[in-house]
Amino acid sequence: MEINEWKKLLIPYEQAVKELKLKFENIQNEYRKLDEYSPIESVSGRVKKIYSILEKANKKGIPINEIEDKIEDIAGIRITCQFVEDINKVVKLIRERDGKDLKIIEEKDYIKNIKPSGYRSYHIIIKYPVQTAHGEKEILAEIQIRTLAMNFWATIEHSLRYKYNKNMPEYIHDRLKRAAEAAFILDKEMSKIRDEILKAQELFETKSNIVREIFKNIQSLYNISEIKEAGELYKKFLILWEEGDIKKLDEFNKKLDTLAGIYGVQKL
Repeated sequence: MEINEWKKLLIPYEQAVKELKLKFENIQNEYRKLDEYSPIESVSGRVKKIYSILEKANKKGIPINEIEDKIEDIAGIRITCQFVEDINKVVKLIRERDGKDLKIIEEKDYIKNIKPSGYRSYHIIIKYPVQTAHGEKEILAEIQIRTLAMNFWATIEHSLRYKYNKNMPEYIHDRLKRAAEAAFILDKEMSKIRDEILKAQELFETKSNIVREIFKNIQSLYNISEIKEAGELYKKFLILWEEGDIKKLDEFNKKLDTLAGIYGVQKL
C-alpha cells in the first residue's frame, strides 16, 4: 500500500478522534460549568502510526486488506480519572450513548482482570460513524479509561518496553509489577481519603443547617417579650456548640421547634 493510500485510509480515523475527544471534553466542561465534580479529569486521543499498524498486523497475522476490520485501536481515545470509582461513572456515560452516536462492540475490564504485566485499565471497543466526502463510514475505535496513577504506570511501562526493544529483563518486569500494585494501592487509599472528606463535608453542612435553624428559633423567641428563658436557651446553645455533638444540637433544635410551636412563633 502506497503512502497516499495510507493517508486516505487514516483520514476517517483522524476525524473520529477529533470528534470523540470533543464530545468527552464537552461532558467534562458541562460538569464544571454546573460546579459539579467531573469524573473525567482529562481526555487525549491519537491515531496509530503506520509502522505501528503494520507491526501489529504482522504480529497477529492480519492481512493488509483486513486491518480495518481486525485492528480495533487504530483510533484511540484515553480518558483519565482521579479515582477508581470515576471509571465506572465514565463507563456508564458511554453505555448511555450506545445506539445513539456510537455502538459498543466489546468491553475489556483489565482492572478486575489484570494483565500479567500488571497493566490496569478499562477498554471499550466501539463502532463510530464518520461523515466523509464519500459518505458515512463506520470505523472501529478504542476508548481507554484509567486513573492518573494507572496512566502514569502504563506510560512508563510502554516507554521501557520500547527502550528494551520488547526484550525487557525479567527483573524490570518484576519491579514494574510491584510498581503497578503500589499504584493501585495508592488509588484505593486516595479513594478512602476522598470518602472521609466527603463524609466530613456532609457532616459540616448538616451541622451548619441545624445551627442556622437554632439561631432562627432563638431569635424568633427573643422577639416575644414574655419568653424570659430565651437568653438561657442561647447560653445552652453555646455550651452544646462547644461540645460539637451534632446529635445533641439536633435534639436541642427539636425542643426549640416544639417551644416555638407552643407560642405560635413564626420563624424569621
